[in-house]
Amino acid sequence: MCGIGGILNRSMGESTPAMESRTRAMLRAMAHRGPNGNAVFSSRDLVMAVNRLAIRGVDQQQPPLIEHADGVVVACNGEIDNHRELRHMLEQCGHVIPQSTDVAVIAPLYLEKGLAFLEHLQGVFAIALWDARNQRLILARDRAGERHLYYSTSDSAVYFASELAALVAAQGANAQLDPASLAHYLRSGYCPSPRSLLEDHRKVRPGEMIVIEPAGTRYARYWTSPIGVARQSAPSQEAFDQIFRNAVRRQSDIDVDYGVLLSGGVDSALMTAVARSLRPDKKLSAYCIRFAEASFDEGGHAAHMAAHLGCDFVPVTVSPNDVPDGIRHLVSTTGEPLADPAWLPLALVCRRAAQDVRVLLAGEGADELFGGYPTYLGAHLASRYARLPGVVRAGIQRLVERLPVSDKKVTVSFLLKRFVRGQELDGLTRHLLWTASISPDWLRRLGVEPPIDFTDHDLGAVVDALQNYDFGHSLPDALMAKADRGGMCHGVEIRAPFLDQTVIEFAATLPLDARVHGLTTKVFLKDYAQRYLPRSAVTQRKRGLSVPLSQWLRGPLYNWARSRLASRALAGAGIDTDAAQALMTEHCSRSNDHARAIWTLIVLSEWLEWLARTRATAGDEVRVPPEHQLMAV
Repeated sequence: MCGIGGILNRSMGESTPAMESRTRAMLRAMAHRGPNGNAVFSSRDLVMAVNRLAIRGVDQQQPPLIEHADGVVVACNGEIDNHRELRHMLEQCGHVIPQSTDVAVIAPLYLEKGLAFLEHLQGVFAIALWDARNQRLILARDRAGERHLYYSTSDSAVYFASELAALVAAQGANAQLDPASLAHYLRSGYCPSPRSLLEDHRKVRPGEMIVIEPAGTRYARYWTSPIGVARQSAPSQEAFDQIFRNAVRRQSDIDVDYGVLLSGGVDSALMTAVARSLRPDKKLSAYCIRFAEASFDEGGHAAHMAAHLGCDFVPVTVSPNDVPDGIRHLVSTTGEPLADPAWLPLALVCRRAAQDVRVLLAGEGADELFGGYPTYLGAHLASRYARLPGVVRAGIQRLVERLPVSDKKVTVSFLLKRFVRGQELDGLTRHLLWTASISPDWLRRLGVEPPIDFTDHDLGAVVDALQNYDFGHSLPDALMAKADRGGMCHGVEIRAPFLDQTVIEFAATLPLDARVHGLTTKVFLKDYAQRYLPRSAVTQRKRGLSVPLSQWLRGPLYNWARSRLASRALAGAGIDTDAAQALMTEHCSRSNDHARAIWTLIVLSEWLEWLARTRATAGDEVRVPPEHQLMAV
């Protein structure tokens, strides 16, 4: 795990020392991602650099930037889990690989397999590979999008980096706000790949390979999600047990201590139980987010589970006092807004974990793959609800909308209100409405036209469509972005065994009734989990990590929230701040729960102000000597 960045000089319009200065500005902006050293490769055509967080090959000082004798240079942010098997295969083919780091197999694998090399890698990675012989730059992202890679292209250069803040540090902050991306962010709380909030600054998509050559640029998917495509069959617990145990084993086969993120839910508990069974003698610490608000606090369940599994329990309590400075720090460190309220709590628990470990295993991905979200259950039931007479449905909606707003966590009234809205829409469009941070009506009141989505799908396979959408969008660009930015802000890598390629491919074969059946979600996974966990831990109501934001905004965060919504930066971005204040007024009167919408605007205001500060000081960061700014072609 690390931060990578670089510049491809397309027109020879900038000198090598100037490119080095800009690339080192990227490293400084990502210093938090790599406390264990850095390295820079420099040539007339390309400068590439990395910061290192040592996870594998810690006995060597070599950061994950490898120069191969045949002119191939690789920078990798991530872990190659099947590096031992690949090393053995490549050595049999005649390749000599002197370095012990897992990243060392990438260059010889490329030389052996060509552009098909990515199909053979298992793990999490964002890769930049330079082939000097063919003047070819390859940018690639892992299948599930656990690692991130941003890039910006022009006729003269290609910039790339692990974080948007690093691109801005290298280029200056002249890029303009992208109105279409802004609409996506406000609706969903994140920018889906390949978008970012800045024009001409893009993200490599999950499973994508971008090949940049003198003849042009190619965008190719080396892997696509098998959800809804793979042949479905009756699942075998025995087969999955071997698959999942191997996934956890691979991801914990590292040279440093690791811990687990443990909540009160079945996913993290199952992952922890399997990790413990694989290495029963290894010390394992379980880190947990806690809140003073009882309905949001999962610490009691987590502490009990940690004791049951023989783990040290390390709780971290989050309070509203942590919020203003914490969210400002996260936004300014990474350079991109993310409106998931759990981003800050995750970062705080990672800050504590960094005192003990460099890697945390997490349960992310299980809901998307095994059918765990309430919206999947809602979509499954919606067809039955739609068969009710219109007058009955209208009456139900009136009754549901009158239910009082509650500050408690994921209440029945909250779920029912989401369910009855958008029933006239197709399944995927309704799903986007149910999961939206800001509704279409409020977007228009705020002065933003709602984004247009391509929602064509098989109406007879709605749950497949929703899972596939979440797997390709909110999982990589919201949940895994939260994990990457929250963890690496404190030098901690988060791994998700449920997102191992073999687990993904197994889950894609599950028939619908093994995912959602009656009022039960994650049917197969919950049955399987009882191999390792008490039945009571498996059958308890799904809670998920939520923050008592509604209550905090009405109380201790009220004045701060009001000031954020009145930000000139929001008005400068075209947001109607009077409408933003109206959201707050309705929220505080309890006529509606607008916590997610308010939070989305608050995080945007922090990002816009960070961007303004960065623009004001952009020249100070790059420090390109005048004599090196341009060179003759």
